[in-house]
Amino acid sequence: MSTYYLLSLGCPKNEVDAESMAAILQEAGYSGTNQAAEAEILIVNTCGFLEAAVAEAIQAILDLAEYKENPEAKARFLIVCGCMSQRYKAEVLTSMPEIDAVLGTAQYGDIADVVKRLERGEDLRGVLPGKPGSLSHLREDRVPANGKQSYAYLKIAEGCSNSCSYCKIPSLRGALHSRPIASIIREAKQLLAQGKKELILIAQDTTRYGSDLDEGINLAILIQKLCDEVEGIEQIRIMYAYADAITDELIDTMARNEQVCKYLDIPIQHASNKILKSMRRHESAELIAERITKLRKAMPDIVLRSTVMLGFPGETEEDFQLLLDFIEEIQFDRLGSFVFSPEDGTPAARMSDPVDPDIAAERYQRLMEAQEKISLAKNKERIGNKLMVRLDDIDDGGILFKARSFGEAPDIDPIIHIASTMPDLTVGSWSPARIVDAEAFDLWGVTLDECSK
Repeated sequence: MSTYYLLSLGCPKNEVDAESMAAILQEAGYSGTNQAAEAEILIVNTCGFLEAAVAEAIQAILDLAEYKENPEAKARFLIVCGCMSQRYKAEVLTSMPEIDAVLGTAQYGDIADVVKRLERGEDLRGVLPGKPGSLSHLREDRVPANGKQSYAYLKIAEGCSNSCSYCKIPSLRGALHSRPIASIIREAKQLLAQGKKELILIAQDTTRYGSDLDEGINLAILIQKLCDEVEGIEQIRIMYAYADAITDELIDTMARNEQVCKYLDIPIQHASNKILKSMRRHESAELIAERITKLRKAMPDIVLRSTVMLGFPGETEEDFQLLLDFIEEIQFDRLGSFVFSPEDGTPAARMSDPVDPDIAAERYQRLMEAQEKISLAKNKERIGNKLMVRLDDIDDGGILFKARSFGEAPDIDPIIHIASTMPDLTVGSWSPARIVDAEAFDLWGVTLDECSK
């Protein structure tokens, strides 16, 4: 049977979709390769959330298309799937004749059938993605692509029903579709059997998990069942939480279960109530602050991460100052930010009173300078702290370990550089450590001569 090369772009949710496609292809008899030049089938799983992501996807497609033109390569077919395919559909095919087929976000499960049809000589360039919104492709037996890493992403829902005015997600992924708890539990057990000890719960909005299912199903109940029914979980991490959906029940569940990382990613987007309303967010600045106060009261050591948007239409200097004051008052441990991009088809793209790009860029710079000081102070407070760290990798110099504690999510949070005092420590193991130095975006530590977790 043929070999395939699958390139996944964008967020961890896309990674899970790609891993599920890989499982479907392998079940159908196809074999994967990490060398595009060795593959007969080239697949790009695209992101289409922002124009920058679309540009990255187009370049990746064009790069892979070159293998079809190279007589020394084996490539026969180029398939594009994911958010960009869903967003642009016909335009993808008309602008790039090198593409043989496109699949939308509800057609991931058709990947093996599409490959077989192409191999039979069928012309699929006239077959366009249908409506988004499906969980059917998700495979409980998928193998995470991150190899020996001790963590795995666990996708608990698809789509979003929040309809924020700047966001394409509902049109690309459909409304919220939560997975049944039983399916999530089975996949968690499969991941644990593969050696994954940290499960990172992801969705477009994790905190609304279950709101479309039977009454009484919610994220707190899911987490408690994972803790009670899946033996061997060392850490459960929650990403992409909305403040207005962080309930007292969820806070209590996080606080009382030691497997749950005292960590939460809450993308608030802004802190001016005028801007939040224009964004069609469900929160107010007061509600966000109240939820954060409850989280910190229940879990004093909790690490909080957020994301905000600068330059949204109608944002005045006063609005920006409200956001800046809020950030300095709340003191998020980590904060990411980006400048508003008008995405076609969204209400925000049609709004009047745009913010001058130079002004938005200057606000971005001011905000990030303020956050850098906060992050530096927060990290320096950790100097001297003793904590358990997992040794994820070895740094480029081959001397220090790259590690994470409960307070660091993979890829987006600071690395803890760990010097080992024990020769038998290996990648993937836990070790007690003490933080000895800190910068805004990096921490340094040393292992302690105590029993490993």
